[in-house]
Amino acid sequence: MSQRARQLLGPLFIALFGVVFIVPFLFMVLTASKSQPEASDLAFSLPTHWQLLDNLGQAIRARDYMLLAAFINSTVITVVSVAIMVVVSAMVAYVLQRRPSRSSRFVDLLILSGLIIPPAVVPTIWVLQKLGLFKTIPGLILIEVAFGMSFCILLFRAFIATIPRELDEAAIIDGARPMRVFFSVIFPLLRSVVVTVIVTQSVFVFNDFVNPLYFLPGDENPTVQLTLFNFQTQYNTQYNLLFADILLITIPPLIMFIFFNRKIVAGLTAGAVKG
Repeated sequence: MSQRARQLLGPLFIALFGVVFIVPFLFMVLTASKSQPEASDLAFSLPTHWQLLDNLGQAIRARDYMLLAAFINSTVITVVSVAIMVVVSAMVAYVLQRRPSRSSRFVDLLILSGLIIPPAVVPTIWVLQKLGLFKTIPGLILIEVAFGMSFCILLFRAFIATIPRELDEAAIIDGARPMRVFFSVIFPLLRSVVVTVIVTQSVFVFNDFVNPLYFLPGDENPTVQLTLFNFQTQYNTQYNLLFADILLITIPPLIMFIFFNRKIVAGLTAGAVKG
């Protein structure tokens, strides 16, 4: 690509980024700062009277501070799910990469199926009901882990392929057992990919709306995304409080992405070149 083309495409991509990401965020902030009648117009305009802090307070206090309980539940689900995904996915990827067998192709097919085939909601609910895990936080954690494992395994496997086998052999010669080889030699080298998996999957699980809606319905264990229903009824929607709630939910993942975006890119490209 010529230097002239780069100079032209650079501002174009910046403008596209502004339209796709910044404009909706500004619309969200402006709507969250308006009164209820003014917000109902859904116009991209400045509010007549700024009441962002008041709307945020009302969103937090709604339904006996349900949003705070939802933040706690979503944090627990995210932390536990991502921790399981990181450890289990790294171990599976290590075995598949270092010890290929006749069943490896079948396992690869299962992993790719997890990325391609959409989840079957009704059979999954039936299985959770039989296990006594439907409408429970542990049940949703298992769902999040199952749906996120395929992506994590592919990332870890690509990076492990770049680690020389001589490291494993040297540790085995020194008397280390397989678990010790993995956790003492291999796992510390996966730090960049671990950070990528933690950030990407944390944002995905924390922002997940569909899985809690299907597998954790009701008000007993709310998650942050389901609190959006607090401001919607059959005949009316409080758009100012709805967008205030969305703003509160958006802040934690946004902060995480801003601080770790370089780590994400490094982890995604770490296994691109083998050597």
